[in-house]
Amino acid sequence: MDLIRFNAARCDLCGTCIRDCPFGALSMGERGIEVGETCRMCGLCVRRCPHKAITFEQKAGAVDKRQWRDFLIFVEQELGDIHPVAYELIGEARKMAPKVGYKVNCVLVGGEGTAQNAEKLLPYGVDTVYVYEHPGFAGFKADCYADAVADCIANTQPSSVLIGATSLGRSLAPRLSTRYHTGLTADCTTLDIQPNTDMVQIRPAFGGNIMAQILIANSRPQFATVRYRVMDRAKRVDKPTGIVARCEVTEAMVHSGIEVISSTLIEKKKTIEEAERIVAIGRGVRNEEGVELCRQLAQALGAQLAFTRPMVEQGVGDQLHQIGLSGHTVRPKLVITCGVSGAIQFTSCMNSAETIVAINSDPNAQIFGVASYCIVDDLYQVVPKLTQLLQERKED
Repeated sequence: MDLIRFNAARCDLCGTCIRDCPFGALSMGERGIEVGETCRMCGLCVRRCPHKAITFEQKAGAVDKRQWRDFLIFVEQELGDIHPVAYELIGEARKMAPKVGYKVNCVLVGGEGTAQNAEKLLPYGVDTVYVYEHPGFAGFKADCYADAVADCIANTQPSSVLIGATSLGRSLAPRLSTRYHTGLTADCTTLDIQPNTDMVQIRPAFGGNIMAQILIANSRPQFATVRYRVMDRAKRVDKPTGIVARCEVTEAMVHSGIEVISSTLIEKKKTIEEAERIVAIGRGVRNEEGVELCRQLAQALGAQLAFTRPMVEQGVGDQLHQIGLSGHTVRPKLVITCGVSGAIQFTSCMNSAETIVAINSDPNAQIFGVASYCIVDDLYQVVPKLTQLLQERKED
């Protein structure tokens, strides 16, 4: 940690900064005061130093990339099991790892049963699964989880850290990247890695109008969050060779500034992320009659109804069933879009579907650029006929 600097000419080693550091990050070493990985860069030591001997540099300098190796994946646990996004992150890391000779490691933080969940990851080709298991980690507390994962990063020095873009991951990732004064790219849709180990992180930018390629060239580790259902799930390997490594959990790690007064388990509502068939409604569906036609098509197809952002803003649909950057990413076997123009904010979150059927009366609609089958016609004529054909097929 070279963000905090000590002026040897002014410092008399009085120890005030060590005593006042709320995170226990400062200690007396052979060459003077040393800064540990638990430093949060809060600046309290700078303000408390009676001799003004401490300075804090906001900008991190370059690091030796050769000292930072491998991928580290934070594996989230949900309702006692592994969140499925972890398997997608493992799959993506395994694609990149051979290009630079890296290993793929994971870290789990949680209460009882965490080590058992860690064993489930070994068949997917990971090398080492680091486990921080303690009753104090039961229930997500951002400060405690950040301490544990930061400890793992400090001990293993990974080149890249991948985290699922879930509610939990979006809370954890920026805390970690801030501690290391390095970059974080959120909601990546594509990842790749260069021979010099810089990870190419691709995501929609400027409201989804362009796809930006982002690199963290000078600092490490590189942090990226990835949405669920964006990437391919890892495949099992024939002969797993990975191991589970239990890590020491200190009292400082499980001590939280957050006190849980009470908690209630909220019933998880089903979203469109797991749907295999979807009928998506766009602004071309002009009225309630059109919505009902699409709903009947979805019922005949055994599909879920989904909406674009403009339709949700009009009150036609809800956010749980919204496809797009501000909604959900889907990878179903079939998507039928009805009256969807095909803005990149929408298509970037559904273009990995196996089959896309687009219905739009505008032959120049952007949606036709990603569609497998294009139907240029009035959806009020096409949708009822499709529904009828499906119903007749069921009767046969």
